[in-house]
Amino acid sequence: MDEFGTSGTILSKDEFSVSGEVINSRKQIAESAKPNLELHYTEWSSSYTPADPIHDSYHSAAYILQKLKQVGNAANSMSYWVFTDIFEEPGPRFTPFHGGFGLLNTQGIKKPAYFSYYLLNKLGETELQNSDKASWTSKNAKGDVQVLLWDFTNTHPGDKERNQTYYIKDLPSKEKGKVKIEVDGMQKGKYVLEIYKVGYKVNDVYADYLALNKPSQLTRDQVNAMKKKNNGAPISTEKITIDAKGIFSKEFKINENDVVFINLIKQ
Repeated sequence: MDEFGTSGTILSKDEFSVSGEVINSRKQIAESAKPNLELHYTEWSSSYTPADPIHDSYHSAAYILQKLKQVGNAANSMSYWVFTDIFEEPGPRFTPFHGGFGLLNTQGIKKPAYFSYYLLNKLGETELQNSDKASWTSKNAKGDVQVLLWDFTNTHPGDKERNQTYYIKDLPSKEKGKVKIEVDGMQKGKYVLEIYKVGYKVNDVYADYLALNKPSQLTRDQVNAMKKKNNGAPISTEKITIDAKGIFSKEFKINENDVVFINLIKQ
């Protein structure tokens, strides 16, 4: 344990860290005398200490989605720990970004991790068939179609460095290649295509904080500017038409630890 966040942590290189434990718990329940018991994880995140800068980093957004996708239906619920950095178990913290557990910092500024749940909440109520391991597709009753995809790349150098020194740096994301989305069976007609993104310097308030040289306090104007810039609005909006074939296709470049949400709104 590292209640006060003083010993230092290293992001696990295990592809199934967190999710593997959940899957194993489900297996143990299934093999027990009460195989139908519910499984709820009420505290989880990328790190067990409230002084780990990965919690503030853009890397956390893709990490959260990767773990939830890996868990699948093994758990009935996965409750992220915790909503805000107003967390006083080891005593209050006094700086705007200190690696706290929260999805929001103490001023209510939305961290990259917040937008994982923000975008998950935009998915429709009906999940569509999709075999990809790093995306979800869905639709709603209006005929809108949603695609949420991400790349999680563990860029941490390993045992030679701690999270507490690695994730406080400016860490530009590298190009990962191209991704192609193809959705078939869509209704013919006109749509509005919205694209949302979380990644390096996009809904990445910690990068803004680092650019200010990590001040011990933020002014009211700085807080307001950060909230306005990192508000989760679409990065692009355009009108498109789906023809009688009912296929939407799009290809674009993606970087390490990008999260992309595509919303096709039926007109």
